[in-house]
Amino acid sequence: MPIEVGELAADWYSDATGYDAAFLGLGKEVPLPPVRNGADVAETLDGGKKLDYTHFSIVMSRSRRLAYYSAVNIDGSQLVSVQRSNDKWYFDPRLAREFQSGPELYARNDLDRGHLTRRQDPNWGRDAVQANAHTFHFTNSAPQHKALNQKTWLSLEDYILENAAANGFKVNVFTGPVFREDDVLYRGEFRIPAEFWKVAVMAKEDGTLSATAYLLTQRSLIVDLEFAYGPFQTFQVPVALLDGLAGIDFSGLQPYDPLANVEGVGGRRIDSEKDILF
Repeated sequence: MPIEVGELAADWYSDATGYDAAFLGLGKEVPLPPVRNGADVAETLDGGKKLDYTHFSIVMSRSRRLAYYSAVNIDGSQLVSVQRSNDKWYFDPRLAREFQSGPELYARNDLDRGHLTRRQDPNWGRDAVQANAHTFHFTNSAPQHKALNQKTWLSLEDYILENAAANGFKVNVFTGPVFREDDVLYRGEFRIPAEFWKVAVMAKEDGTLSATAYLLTQRSLIVDLEFAYGPFQTFQVPVALLDGLAGIDFSGLQPYDPLANVEGVGGRRIDSEKDILF
């Protein structure tokens, strides 16, 4: 099926304030984490370093033409069910096309456009419908093989959203690919990430923050775009691990990581929500 590409005017984003660092309250901000290789962050046409959408923001890589990460605020007390009406995807007119990967990456192959900020996550409050539409940007997508086995990863995302809804609490979620030099080169210009990471930050009942990090990996199983896929595995990992692995500075969240002081823990395999340590 051909990829349907829509056209948008820049003023469609005029009231999109993006990710809110003060969203969780508690007198503590959770700012967008810096990218270690700041020179590779793609600038917007007006000289900015991020793209703001409704309830989420994205930081893009110049060299990879994909997002370093997305960051979304989820308000479980105001979630709205918005139907997925179509699969029309958009380039962002605020960013040069040369820094975005579009149909030329996803056409005529088994690669899906995987949402980084999930379609349902920013759909809350009076702007829920616009938030849903904003998730359908190529800037918010990453190439994932259609046979990708990420049952546990999807269960983790569902668990975060469902608990936010059931308990009416707020959560910040950061999601991105791991960029490696040896990622598979495809069509002579795209490198396909083999791993993805996620960080969830929420307030616990005692008023303190909890920051948990997760890694979806199948390292060494991708051979070429025939993709010798084995099962992906999901691990809860120390937040500090993402600094070197993904090149994202999450040092401000390390004090709130339940794995930070667990000696000798490189990662805990997650098979269900019961395996998560908060």
